[in-house]
Amino acid sequence: METMRKLQTEQANTAPHAIPRRRWIAGMVGSTALAAGACQSGVPSPVQKRYRVAIIGHTGRGDYGHGLDVAWLHIPQAEIVAVADPNPQGLAEAVKRLGAPRGFSDYRTMLEEVKPDFVSICPRWVEDHCQMVLAAVESGVKGIFLEKPMCRNLVEADAIVAACEKNNVKLVQAFQTRYSPKLRWIDELIAGGQLGEILEIRARGKEDRRGGAEDLFVLGVHMFNLMQYFGGEPVWCFGMVEVNGRPISREDVREGNEGLGPLAGDTVHAIYRLKKGPVGYFDSRKDAQGRPTRFGIQLYCSKGIVQLFNTGQLPDVFFLPDSSWSPGRSKKNWIPISSAGVEKPETIDDPALHGGNVLAIQDLIAAVEENRQPKANMYEARWSIEMVMAVFESQRLGRPVSFPLETRDNPLSLL
Repeated sequence: METMRKLQTEQANTAPHAIPRRRWIAGMVGSTALAAGACQSGVPSPVQKRYRVAIIGHTGRGDYGHGLDVAWLHIPQAEIVAVADPNPQGLAEAVKRLGAPRGFSDYRTMLEEVKPDFVSICPRWVEDHCQMVLAAVESGVKGIFLEKPMCRNLVEADAIVAACEKNNVKLVQAFQTRYSPKLRWIDELIAGGQLGEILEIRARGKEDRRGGAEDLFVLGVHMFNLMQYFGGEPVWCFGMVEVNGRPISREDVREGNEGLGPLAGDTVHAIYRLKKGPVGYFDSRKDAQGRPTRFGIQLYCSKGIVQLFNTGQLPDVFFLPDSSWSPGRSKKNWIPISSAGVEKPETIDDPALHGGNVLAIQDLIAAVEENRQPKANMYEARWSIEMVMAVFESQRLGRPVSFPLETRDNPLSLL
């Protein structure tokens, strides 16, 4: 009870609902981020700049990702001026959905003719991400909103980072949970000592039909971004990749779904040493999903546990103030965390990915205007790919591997 009284006192002094909502959201994403009311009304302030936005999609091959196109409709200082999609029907639907005045079958032609300020690269399929980013940079864009995963390998990731650095282009990866207001309250628990020291960070994928290597690549990147956020950059990795209960071999390697490149394995086990001290774990096994899902990340700390399940602006987050990690023995209860704080009612009615996309775009615009790196920036995106590749490289070499990896191509292509 004493712990809860302390938490509630702190929240009364710092909680977002005690601050004017417009000022709180603006503070989350930088001085140029818009107030929530402005986002809903779509009416820009007279002092706001107007940015030209182009959308790249590919119906049938990743489509428009997880709403990376329509999120721009909720950015008052942005105007969607064009959309590209090689699928004629998909293009016609996108033009109508986005109110775009121009539609193109080729994204390169669109970029050359329209010269947008910002580009959303929306397809979930990864095979063209690198070339799309490089073309956008070459066209002179200021910022890029990119669907995850970043790309297929570290050769492509390095090329993306080098091009953006050379041309001072800001890039945000669509890691929506990185923008969740709930992260603030986890940070408060850590800073206030209620959780103590982070000892372990455990993450799992969705473990559905994609369980194993595909789960690691497609959904593990979300978990690795959060692992970095709480634990720091990885120092080394030891990974095991198996299929049907045995280590993978060259004969097991196949072309992955959604343009991922070489993949193999229905089971993945990985351990990471993280720069801030804790050890991180990631596991995924095909067709072993939980109901409700285990997809998420858990912080095991010296004084308790935090669980974060699913992704988006409002993941499911719970706090257990129990140093034994054993509520069956301690009789401690799990405490929900909302966007308003620990054991506070939820005040935001947008549990899906859309709200996180809007916050990410606002951060991207602010990063361009303030000439800084956004939160879920290209360096964090590259680390997430490197943590995936490290599992494959460790399996290939049969030993732990250090970061940064010497092998920049997909290690499965070298088996």
